[in-house]
Amino acid sequence: MKRRDFLKTAAVAGAATGVLAAPAIAQDKREWKMVTAWPKNLPGPGVAAQMLADRITALSGGRIEVKLFAAGELVPGRGVFDAVSEGTAELYHAVPAYWGSKSVGIELFGSQPFGLRADEQFGWMAHGGGQALYDEMYGRFGLKPFLCGNSGPQWAGWFRKDINSVDDLKGLKFRTTGLASKMCSKLGMAVQAMGGRDMFQALQSGALDAGEFIGPWTDSALGFYQVAKNYYWPGVGEPSSAEECAVNAKAFADLPDDLKQAVSLACESLYNPVWTEYTTKHALALEKLVAEQGVQVKKLPDEVIVAMGNAAGEVIEDLRNDSDELVKRITESFLAYRKSVAGYMVYADNGQMNARALDYKY
Repeated sequence: MKRRDFLKTAAVAGAATGVLAAPAIAQDKREWKMVTAWPKNLPGPGVAAQMLADRITALSGGRIEVKLFAAGELVPGRGVFDAVSEGTAELYHAVPAYWGSKSVGIELFGSQPFGLRADEQFGWMAHGGGQALYDEMYGRFGLKPFLCGNSGPQWAGWFRKDINSVDDLKGLKFRTTGLASKMCSKLGMAVQAMGGRDMFQALQSGALDAGEFIGPWTDSALGFYQVAKNYYWPGVGEPSSAEECAVNAKAFADLPDDLKQAVSLACESLYNPVWTEYTTKHALALEKLVAEQGVQVKKLPDEVIVAMGNAAGEVIEDLRNDSDELVKRITESFLAYRKSVAGYMVYADNGQMNARALDYKY
């Protein structure tokens, strides 16, 4: 049969049945719902969440179309873990620090007081055995987790009054989250967990005395400088804070191998761009906060930092003695990696930053 006649015959046959063969890529298309812990397009995490949704869609060639639902649109921000675990949505964007009620071991994958920086956190996951433990822990809840960004060093927070001694912390009504909240509680602070917008209102009303959220870029967008002018550093409670994407384990397992790779690479490929965008825009935002909004940048007294370090040590020791064997393994893995890179950084990054701080004409 001639090719032209064959094509004509095929077309007639298709018309006779009322169905024309659809392209394979259309048959394989999935529509996924992403729920997030953030307001839509909140500078920092809200922006990063949309970037991830768009990148998964792009890297999958449109075979996974991800639609983003911001906090409160489909489920509350703190409800995204359960929503994806139960299959209400296919994936979420949030931070591990929010899921301590599920297991305290989860919090180590996001940030640790006096712990890992953004590059070290990724190094632990990719090269220090962290990802296998991450998978094991989240597997308990029917989730497949990935790190997909990092805010870099967070700040100690916004304070209505000066902090001059450890005694000034006692009874202080303070917003924070994750393991940092446990560290602060050991110092006698009255810790509260809430979202950024609620933190603004609580500072404004006096329900909070102080609080930390992320850093200058995100914090300035939320307007904390309007109700508390003292901006303290360093944020030793969170030397970095990893952002994560968790996918419903069944939905992920049902993907063909190339789409599993697309999701994985979308997350991994965004870690550095998200981190460096935070760093760049934090620096620019801090300049404006000081120059245009009268923000007072202040360093925590050394005695306060040492007291926080001692409290953080108690928090980690509690984890080492946790009744959950997996939590113990996660903690020991983190501590081993922290010890290794901390020893090296004395010569590497610490050495470079100390050299850059010396007085010379450059």
